[in-house]
Amino acid sequence: MAIFLFCSISAQRNLPFDSLRLKDASDLFADDYGNIYLYRNKDFSLSKYDSLGKQLGKLMLTLPFKIQSVQNPLNIPSFSENAQELRFFDQNLNLIQSIDLREKFGMIKEVYVEDLQQVWLLDESTKRLIQYNFRTKQIINAFPIAIDDMDLVDILVFENKLYLLTKDLFSVYDFKADKLLEIPLSDGKMLRRENSTVLIMGKNSIKRVDGNSLKTIFMAEKSKIVDKNSSSYFAIKGNKLYLYPLNE
Repeated sequence: MAIFLFCSISAQRNLPFDSLRLKDASDLFADDYGNIYLYRNKDFSLSKYDSLGKQLGKLMLTLPFKIQSVQNPLNIPSFSENAQELRFFDQNLNLIQSIDLREKFGMIKEVYVEDLQQVWLLDESTKRLIQYNFRTKQIINAFPIAIDDMDLVDILVFENKLYLLTKDLFSVYDFKADKLLEIPLSDGKMLRRENSTVLIMGKNSIKRVDGNSLKTIFMAEKSKIVDKNSSSYFAIKGNKLYLYPLNE
């Protein structure tokens, strides 16, 4: 059986990254320019490298922030549940904007940045999913959603649906709080949207939401983190970073 759908194992290429950098990495991101981003929970740092392993920038944080994605490397969104703060960073990992969510909301559990104006907030205190324009500081919509006892990992909103990733489940709700889909899943780390496709990034696999099921589009056994950009898959395993071109 093939390890993944769009390329063969013979196509893998080891990238020149120091093993110590990879050993402590807790999250991996790759933008469409071939740059690699490594986040470390150990010291709450985000480092940016080119494809040859040269460091292009480093961000040191005092609290844990979850990086949503680097799909737009000019405006990288991140959220800290501890600080109840949303931050955006530029291509050099300099702070562009900081938004204190405590000024207007209760306890925000998860955030999904839709674009450069709007963000979706999962408010645990009021049990609502809130569509918020952070430029104008206006609430656009709010929908009831039961999130009691959910061990949340990530959320995503697309086409009037809320996608939820927890420690043990992937589920989809409509804005009436009706559950449309629920699938057991134990290794999900992050949700991502590519055009009209919703992806689940796991520890060693990437799955695509395909109707009422999940379809594995990439698998790298024994890896601890995987990611993709528009041209390649990436995997960290054995403290080495591997690249798998999509078109080979």
